Amino acid sequence: MGAVLFLLVPVAAGFSIVLVARKPNSTIAAALLSVLCSLVLLIALGKEGVLCAVLAFPIIVAGLGIGAGIGVLVRKLFVDRSEKQITTTGLLLLIGPALILGGERIERPILQYPRTEVIKATVEVNDSQERVWGRILEIDSVQGSKPILMYVGLPVPQRCTMEGHGIGAKRTCYFNVGYIEETVTGWNPPYYLGLSIDRTHMRGRHWLGFESAEYRLQANWDMTLLTRTTTISSRLQPAWYWRRFERLGVESEHNYILLDVVHRAAH
Repeated sequence: MGAVLFLLVPVAAGFSIVLVARKPNSTIAAALLSVLCSLVLLIALGKEGVLCAVLAFPIIVAGLGIGAGIGVLVRKLFVDRSEKQITTTGLLLLIGPALILGGERIERPILQYPRTEVIKATVEVNDSQERVWGRILEIDSVQGSKPILMYVGLPVPQRCTMEGHGIGAKRTCYFNVGYIEETVTGWNPPYYLGLSIDRTHMRGRHWLGFESAEYRLQANWDMTLLTRTTTISSRLQPAWYWRRFERLGVESEHNYILLDVVHRAAH
């Protein structure tokens, strides 16, 4: 899902509506309602999550607005001044499909190779490395204050189980909407745990991939510096819009888990 879908299509739709509709304001309102209904349907069918739909809606609305503004300008400059308004309108309507087709061809190679993002978070835990190590291997439950994104659809971590020890051991982390299967690829207790993320079973996340994760534990006097790093891949474009939300989402989950470790060490 790229910039053509999120930008060019709404812009072309807003442009076309203004050119052909007698009451463009009412037609654009109907288009917005259609977009909203489509997003609700995708959520209901499990094709997208609530948070994804919420984040997609503003950029689609902005595209419709930009297209409508361009349409108003073009209509005043060309259609209203033309002696053959129907012919002029028909020719101008071809611009939208041409832009979408051309944009899709240009963008196709970019979407074949997903972006990679590395997100890192560090907390200071008032406990030894050995005890912190045990708390990150298996998690019975996660308790604490939830970030605001978890109230609007961000998956909520609940628990993690471990089968075996050492490289090759299997770890499964459960969320409120599914689970993630991991394999241990790095094992140096109580300093380092590396994980490859094999499968993600969560609806509405087909465009986002979790590639790997790691925990690093470093002694800091009588404290432990605990660092969690997650590598993700994403097929969402434009990156300038989606990257910040992807990072914010992963950072929110990092903080939720790491602060739970801090809380448990304090009690």
